[in-house]
Parts: sequence; C-alpha cells; structure tokens
Amino acid sequence: MQWIGKAVGGVLGLLAGGPLGAAIGVVIGHQFDASTGANDGMMRGPGVAGGAGLSAAQIGDRFFRTTFQVMGHVAKADGRVSEQEIQAARAIMSQLRLTPDQVQVAIACFTMGKEPRFALTEALNALYHACGGRPDLMHAFVEIQMRAALAGNDLQPAARRLLQNIALRLGLSGIEFAHVEAVLRMRRTGSAGTGGATAAVDAEARLAQAYSVLECTPQNTNEELSLAYRRQLSRHHPDKLKANGLPESMIEHAKERTQQIIQAWELVRERRGI
Repeated sequence: MQWIGKAVGGVLGLLAGGPLGAAIGVVIGHQFDASTGANDGMMRGPGVAGGAGLSAAQIGDRFFRTTFQVMGHVAKADGRVSEQEIQAARAIMSQLRLTPDQVQVAIACFTMGKEPRFALTEALNALYHACGGRPDLMHAFVEIQMRAALAGNDLQPAARRLLQNIALRLGLSGIEFAHVEAVLRMRRTGSAGTGGATAAVDAEARLAQAYSVLECTPQNTNEELSLAYRRQLSRHHPDKLKANGLPESMIEHAKERTQQIIQAWELVRERRGI
C-alpha cells in the first residue's frame, strides 16, 4: 500500500490548515512512500517506528484505517448516522484529495466503525501501541475526530461523551480535550461573518474560547494571563516540538497552533486593555 504515506501525510497536513495543508502533507507522505515502498513488508529495528517493531508503512496503515473507523463509530454514537455526518466525513476525504480507490478504503473503514460489533477499545489500543503512544500523533488523531464531529453534529452529547472517552484512552486530559475543542470552534467562528446582535453574541463566544485556548478564565489576573500566554507559546513552539521529536509533517500544524495562541492573547489583551 504505497499510497498510505500520502493519505496519512494528508491527514496531518489537513490539521495544519485545510486543503493547502493537506496538499503539503501529501507531498511529505509521497516521500514517506518512496522511502518505504521497497521495504513495505520488512520490520525496522526497535524504537525506529512504533510498537512491536512495526514498519512505518504498517503504522501509517493503522493510523489511516483507525481514523475512519473511529470517525464512523463516533458518528453512530446517538444510534444513527445523519446525512450531515456522512457529508462531514466525505468533506475530510475530499480535503485529503484521496483517489477513488483510497476513498473506497476510507468508506469501508467508516462503515466498519458504524457496526455494533466494532471493537473500539481494541482498535484504540492497537493504534496507541502502533504509534508508541506518541502524544503528538494521539493529539492529531483526536483533533481530526473532533473536526468531523463538529461538522457532523456540532459535537452533540452522545458524540461528546464518546470522544472524551477516546481522548482519555489515548492519553489526553480533560483540559487538553477542552483546549482542542476551543481552538477548533474559534477557527470556525472566526471564518464565519455575521452581523447585528448575532455578531455581538459571537464576539462573546470568541472571547470565551480565547480564554480556553490560553487555559484561563476571566477571573485570572492580567499577570496570570500573561504567564499562561508565555507558557502556551513555549509548549507549542514549533522548534521546541521538532527538537522533541515532532515529525516534519506536523510542523505546519504546530505553527498554526502558535498563531492561534497569539490571536487568543491579542483578543483578551484588547478586551482587558492590557
């Protein structure tokens, strides 16, 4: 499966900024395919790839398939899959620029995830093990699931509970889960123009989300907010993450996250007159 690298690169690139990011990810993934294609069935040494000495191609295959299996499972959380949820999954496949054959694989995985017999716990354990529990990949996985859930049903209660449990199983705390949601919602509201009273409500919602991005509340002092802002910048700085092992395919995502932190700080600072 020498297209897997492109697909997974596209998934990670999508997190870095929509279709353009996906295109960048596909290019990076192509390099992955080229480097692993000749040795697709061979195992790498311990510590090079993921758990149990899996090859990079095997890790990529697991990530890709589990992404769409779990997406289908979350969509079915309330007992049925709506047309809007199907369109949300289709939109992600389109943004990833999957080929028709790749789309068919993704659809088959999505359908598998909807089945009552789908073993979610086993699938998540296998993904976590294959990726060696790397928090950056687990974070990316949860973020794309939330992206689909927000577009599909605005993260309704059943989907929210399930996705929270998925995030916890993959090592994300409740605070990290809330942070991912806040960033994605801030991105959505920031891209939609409104007017009148609705705009005022949206402005307040964006301010609340900005506080969440900074992992603060309106009750925090200006000094506490400034410290939180610097802490978030340090935590998500692309150079620091890269030095700690973040793959090149996710650097653009880290850059975008840093920009969102800056935007959140500027909004809070402006409203407080800091």
